[in-house]
Amino acid sequence: MKANKFYHLLGLLLCALTIQAQSIIDETVQKLNSPNGAYEFAFYQRLNNVGEKQMYYSLSFKGKKVVEESELGVLIENQTFESALGIPNDSCKVWGENLNFTGIQRNQVNDSWKPVYGENSTISNNYNEMTIAFRKGDLDNQKLTDGYDKNKSYFMNVVVRAYNEGVAVRYHFPEPSNGLFLHIVGEQTQFTMPEGTLAYYEPWAQGPYSLLPLTDWKGQSERPLTMKLTNGLSVAIAEAQMTDYARMKFSLNVTKPNTLQASLYSSVDVIPAYSTPWRVIMAADKDIDLIKNNTIILNLNPENQIKDASWIKPGKVIRVAKLTQEDAKKCVDFAAERGLQYIHLDAGWYGPEMKMSSDATTVSETKDFNMPELTAYAASKGIGLWVYVNQRALIQQLDSILPLYKKWGLKGIKFGFVQVGNQRWSTWMHEAVKKCAEYGLMVDIHDEYRPTGFSRTYPNLMTQEGIRGNEEMPDADHNTILPFTRFLAGPADYTIAYYNQRIKNTHAHQLALAAVYYSPIQFMYWYDQPSAYQGEPEIEFFDRVKAVWDETKVLNGEIGKNISVARRSGNEWFVGAITNAEARKITIPTDFLVKGRKYVVKSFQDDDKVATRTKVAVSEQKIKGGEVLNFDVKASGGVALIITEVVKK
Repeated sequence: MKANKFYHLLGLLLCALTIQAQSIIDETVQKLNSPNGAYEFAFYQRLNNVGEKQMYYSLSFKGKKVVEESELGVLIENQTFESALGIPNDSCKVWGENLNFTGIQRNQVNDSWKPVYGENSTISNNYNEMTIAFRKGDLDNQKLTDGYDKNKSYFMNVVVRAYNEGVAVRYHFPEPSNGLFLHIVGEQTQFTMPEGTLAYYEPWAQGPYSLLPLTDWKGQSERPLTMKLTNGLSVAIAEAQMTDYARMKFSLNVTKPNTLQASLYSSVDVIPAYSTPWRVIMAADKDIDLIKNNTIILNLNPENQIKDASWIKPGKVIRVAKLTQEDAKKCVDFAAERGLQYIHLDAGWYGPEMKMSSDATTVSETKDFNMPELTAYAASKGIGLWVYVNQRALIQQLDSILPLYKKWGLKGIKFGFVQVGNQRWSTWMHEAVKKCAEYGLMVDIHDEYRPTGFSRTYPNLMTQEGIRGNEEMPDADHNTILPFTRFLAGPADYTIAYYNQRIKNTHAHQLALAAVYYSPIQFMYWYDQPSAYQGEPEIEFFDRVKAVWDETKVLNGEIGKNISVARRSGNEWFVGAITNAEARKITIPTDFLVKGRKYVVKSFQDDDKVATRTKVAVSEQKIKGGEVLNFDVKASGGVALIITEVVKK
C-alpha cells in the first residue's frame, strides 16, 4: 500500500514537472555565465494557464542555487500608452506580462580603469552581457486605434551583466518615436531564495541588524541585504546606479514563500530612452569574498565626468565641537600636528539648521567666525575647511552659496538631514553633487542616503552616512556586521570616536576601525576635542593611517564575529582587526608582503597592564614576509598594525 502511494505521488510530481517544462517558451530561454564560469543566469518566459506570458529568471553559483525561479517585470500605468494600443487600461499595468521576444544581443568587456581615489589603485571591469529585446503587444495582429502608426512600436529590454564578482539586471526602454512617457508604479522584480535562508534584516539606513528568516518581517529591509543560505553560500542583494529613480528596499512577497520583493519608495515618471537602476546579486563561499567583490557597484556606473579632478583631495577630518573662531583654530593646529587634512564646522554655524529662515550665506550672529580669515589661517598650515549645511538651506540657497563658498576657500560641504527615497529627492541630490563639482567642492551626504556607485561618475561625492555609526555608539557585534553589509554599497562616514566615555568598545577596537572601514573623508575624534589628547602613544596610528589606498586585502573574518583587513599606501601597510563581544584569537597572515623580506610590525593592542587611561600597548617586532601573526584580542576589542619594510643602509 505504501509503495503504491509512493509511486502515485511520484507520478503526480513527474506530471507536474512535465507540464511546467512545457510551459516554458523555448525561444526565450537564454543563459549567461560570468567570465570565470562560476555564475549561471537563466532567463525565460512561461505561458500560464490562460495563455499569458511572464518573464522569469534563476541564478546559480558554482552549481549551487542562489535565486530560485523568480519574476521579472515593471509595473506601469500609462493611459497614453494604453489608448495608443487600443487595449484596456488595466492590462498594461504589468509590463512584464505578454511581451513578445524579438531577439538578443551579447557583448563582452574585459578592461580596467583607475579611480581618482579608492580602496585599490586599479579596478578590473570584466563581464559578459546580454540584452534581451521585447516588444509590447502584437502590433501586427491586434486592432489599433485610428491614426496610430504601428511602426512606432513600444519596446523594453532586459539587460543582464555577469561579472566574476556578481550578476546585475535592469530594464531599459529604448527611445520611442512618439514622445511616450512612462509612469512606473513598481517592479515585479523578485528574489526567491532557497528555503531556510536567513537575512540580516535592517529596518532603516541607520538601524540595527537582526538575523531573521524570510517570514513575518515587521517592515521592509534596507539594501544591501546580506543573507546566509543553507547550502553554505553567503549572498548579498544591492542596488547600483540609482540617480533619478525611487529607492528600492526589500519586502516579503505576501503570496510566495521565501521571496523578497523589490519595493520602490514611490512611483517614477520617466521619458525614454531610460534605464532603471541595476539589481545586483553577489554570492560567495566565504563571507569575506563579498567584501572583495564590492567593486561591482562602481563598475555598474558611468565613468568619471569631472575632467580635471586634481582638486579632489581625500583626507582625515576633525570636527570643531565648540563653534568659536578660537576653537576652530585649535582644531587647525591639532590637525596640522596630528597628520589630519581638514577641520569641519558642524551644524549651527549659520543658525538653527532646522529653520527654513536660517541663512547659510552668513555666519550666525551668535558665532564669531570670520570665514576668510579662518580659511586663510587653515591654508597656511596645509589644512582645509568643510562646513555643514542642512538640506533646508541647500534647497533654497544652493546656487548662491556655492560661488560664495568657493570665494571663502572652503573645500567641502556636508549635506545634512537629506530627504531620500522618492524620485524628486534622488534627482535633486545627485544634481546638487554635480553643481558642487562645478565650484570645486567635495560632498559628504549625511543621514539616510546610501550610495549606489555615483562617486565613480562624480568623485567629488566623497562619502556618506547611511550607517549606524558612532552617533549611536553601536556595540562590537554591530561593528563586525557592517563590513559585510553596509560597506558593500560603498564608503561610509562612521564618524570614528576615541576618548568619549560612551564608546562601547575598546580603544584598540576604535583605532582598528580606521583601517577596517573605508571612507575617503574619514572623520576622527568625532565627540572629542584637541584637549582630550594627553600624549597617548597609540594615537600614532591615527596620525599615520590614510583615508584612501593603493591596495586592499581582506584577510579573514566572518559576519558578526570578526574581520581583518590590510591596506597599502605606498610602501606602508596598515592592518585593522576587530572582534565582536567575544574574546578570540585573531590570526593575521602576511602573504600580502614580499615573502622572505624583513619588515617591522608596530602593533597597537589592548593591554590592561598599560599605565594609561586608554590601556593600549604599543610594541614592535621584526618578521619576514609570509609569516603569520597571532593576537589574543579582548572581547569587543581589536588590534591595529603598521608594517614597514626594513631598508638596507
